[in-house]
Amino acid sequence: MGLVDIDDIAAAAARIDGYVLRTPLLDCERLSTELGCRVLVKAENLQHTGSFKPRGACNALLSWREQGRLPDRVVSFSAGNHAAAVAFAGSQLGVTATVAMPEAAQSSKVDNVRRYGGEIVPTTDLMGTCEELARRYGCPTLYPFDLPEVIAGQGTVGREICADAEPDLVLAPVGGGGLIGGIATAVKAAAPRCRVVGVEPELFNAMRLALDAGEVVPLPRGEPTIADGLAAPFAGEHTLAQVQRYVDDVVGVTERDIAAAWPAMVGATKLLLEPSAVVGLAALRAGVVDVPSGGTVVLVASGGNAVAPPG
Repeated sequence: MGLVDIDDIAAAAARIDGYVLRTPLLDCERLSTELGCRVLVKAENLQHTGSFKPRGACNALLSWREQGRLPDRVVSFSAGNHAAAVAFAGSQLGVTATVAMPEAAQSSKVDNVRRYGGEIVPTTDLMGTCEELARRYGCPTLYPFDLPEVIAGQGTVGREICADAEPDLVLAPVGGGGLIGGIATAVKAAAPRCRVVGVEPELFNAMRLALDAGEVVPLPRGEPTIADGLAAPFAGEHTLAQVQRYVDDVVGVTERDIAAAWPAMVGATKLLLEPSAVVGLAALRAGVVDVPSGGTVVLVASGGNAVAPPG
């Protein structure tokens, strides 16, 4: 299985230019003072649809168009952010998007999908429903993470980070692994000594389980996580290979860690963020990742599709 490389990410950056935003890398003085290092926040909550996801979705559809195989419809599954991204990308290219979403999906994320014309199928079986939809419509599935075109698109986040700073540590949220895999590939090409660490909820640690097993393993069903955008039921084969090659470590944080970091990061950055976006700060505060004293740390704020945190 071939890995996504820096050339794929450069091609994705050129391809999606004009379709997605180049988001800012913001200094955060309050967190820098607290942690004893320079803290920068990659504000992907300011991206179209409110998360990084349009990068991968647009790159996939545009790649397919280049190959002469752009479909009339795509299907997918998502807790919300990827669903909105697929709907957004489809609206740009004249492709109908039909997505399976959890019956208990956040209303703000449901509204976001509908805002871009996406069709929603509520379900308790995301994968099964998505597969049935693909058979019904005879169309491809635009997977939320385990697709090389998606990984390459998400990698443009890392490419932008290294164009704007010289980081010593990059922390990115992990669900299925598309974001961390793409970011790490780009960062390691530009700054080989920079550590790239993925952070996932302990309750949904699909990537850590896959890394420990050396293969994709199903995630045992458990309690829901406050970071619903990271609740991937498994890590993909492509994303696992990418993480094995380029990521320095993947760590877990507790629900208490995430809940405490959420209002703290919103207050420090003045950005509207969802819990999934603050797991990097949660990891630093919990001590599961060492802070490089005096160094430069980038926290990837992956999205902002949530109500404001309590407090």
